[in-house]
Amino acid sequence: MKSRVAGTVPQTSVDSSIPAQPSAPLQPTEAANALVRLLEKRIKGSTEEHRSSQNAARQRLDALISPGSSTTLHATGALHLARPAFLPPDEEGQARLRHLDAGLSLIEAAFPQVGTDIELCRLTCTMLEGAWRSRALTPPREQEQTTDCACPLCRRLPTPPARTLGDYNWRQSAGRPLTVKAWPYREELDSVLTAGWIWVRQLNDLERDLGLRHRFEDDILVFHEYKRVIDTIDTASVIRLVESRLAENFSTNSARALVCGLYAAHKRSADEYWLQQHQAGSVRLPQTNPLSQSAYSALQMLDCLFWHVSPDTELWQEEHLASLLLCRVIDDMADVRVDSLTGEISNFWLADIPTHTKALYAACTIALIKYGCLPEAHEPMWNTWLLNSTIVWMGLTGRHALWFDGITEGLPPAEDCPLCDLQPDPCTGILTHGTTLTIGPRPTAPALSSRAAELSALCRAQFPRTWALFDAELHAFEALHGAWQGNTDSTWEILRRTYIAAVEASMDTPSTDRARQVQQDAGAVGSEKFSTLYEPRTGREDTALLSYMFGCAHPHFIWNATGSRPTSVQGDWLDG
Repeated sequence: MKSRVAGTVPQTSVDSSIPAQPSAPLQPTEAANALVRLLEKRIKGSTEEHRSSQNAARQRLDALISPGSSTTLHATGALHLARPAFLPPDEEGQARLRHLDAGLSLIEAAFPQVGTDIELCRLTCTMLEGAWRSRALTPPREQEQTTDCACPLCRRLPTPPARTLGDYNWRQSAGRPLTVKAWPYREELDSVLTAGWIWVRQLNDLERDLGLRHRFEDDILVFHEYKRVIDTIDTASVIRLVESRLAENFSTNSARALVCGLYAAHKRSADEYWLQQHQAGSVRLPQTNPLSQSAYSALQMLDCLFWHVSPDTELWQEEHLASLLLCRVIDDMADVRVDSLTGEISNFWLADIPTHTKALYAACTIALIKYGCLPEAHEPMWNTWLLNSTIVWMGLTGRHALWFDGITEGLPPAEDCPLCDLQPDPCTGILTHGTTLTIGPRPTAPALSSRAAELSALCRAQFPRTWALFDAELHAFEALHGAWQGNTDSTWEILRRTYIAAVEASMDTPSTDRARQVQQDAGAVGSEKFSTLYEPRTGREDTALLSYMFGCAHPHFIWNATGSRPTSVQGDWLDG
């Protein structure tokens, strides 16, 4: 399972254009096509408000850029690509789909307001069943382990270190490393994942409070602990509970949570069935999966719309959907080796997608994190902190190998670095018409603000080897963000034990033990200091700077965490 860092208000109206459930169940390939058509019909183009904010940001940054040449790279819109053909489900898969449909029909009768969500769930689970069986029974195509592409991104793809399940025995969703929770007196919030949802909810709610910060009883968080509760969900009894609450205060929040719970239960059931078949020797699962760029994007949209849903006004907005998809990609970038070991089917880096496209998507995550550092990025949309908070969450929980796998031997040169020179971009059309990344001279602030200068001085005194690099990155960050007004003490403590510690380790003799120490201490400092990110006056400031340093700053540890070195699928199930 994946980590999810969000939690917002789910509100969906009935879509009368969605056809009723057909009498004969769709086959997986037909379901994949229907799913893409449904998403294409729903997506809304960029608004004038979004375009104005993007233009204002571009004009401000242009004034800070020295003249120079630029390069562009185009990523094709995912949903317009051909979908693959999937095998039909076996008897077990058909039984799982019948069980799912019984639960969905019950919800649909009680809450027709979530008809679109129910249709998405039906189609996605049908496609997922076909993808699993195709993976198990169809010989995989030759995967590109190397690439001859000469583009500036593919030339910088890292060689990943080999990993075993023992390298991930620290990975869990409850308890450590965040022993101090947002609300430690709430038993149901005793979860690393839930604290992230609450945090993003607060980041979004400071100006436009949708009344969600303390409403956990009747929304998606009911189902946040996949492995703890998924086997005990009683759909009928939960529906009765939801109906009684909706009678007093109607919201589609709870009804959507029911659909979400059924989807999570179905996905886990299918995953474990095929992994058990692999362990028993009945099938031999490859590390790769048969998902194309289109199938992957469609599959992840369901999960994203459920866990990271926004108000009706922006739910299907292109900018919102781009952040949802790239949130999954950035999660997969750091999780790819553990997913390949455990047999996860929906990891982007394991999908049947050209290496160049994967590199483009990885670069899109960096461009979008940079865009999220811009003040203009947060004006038109409520759910704008998703990708920035995701990368901070990954860096501070110890659940992801951001530092462990990201530390490489020696620092690559910063001069003419295409990742450093990626321009901020909202990646708006990544699902529809495509998106174009620009690589060119990056903006830099002429002088640091007083608080950023304090961070620079601390680094110069304590880590003189790293100071020049750190100071340059602070200037680049303030060009994007403006004067930083964050909490100097707590931010420095986090940075010195995460980003700066990783840079220092990269300068020393390569050591997996040293890399593991940085990764584990990142979880420890997250436990100690994460509460400071809830501070209304400085939390957003700190989140923006940390997201830049974790995701965008040279030597780009998130980029170094991409890729997969093939071994065999072992089929173990890791918590989280």
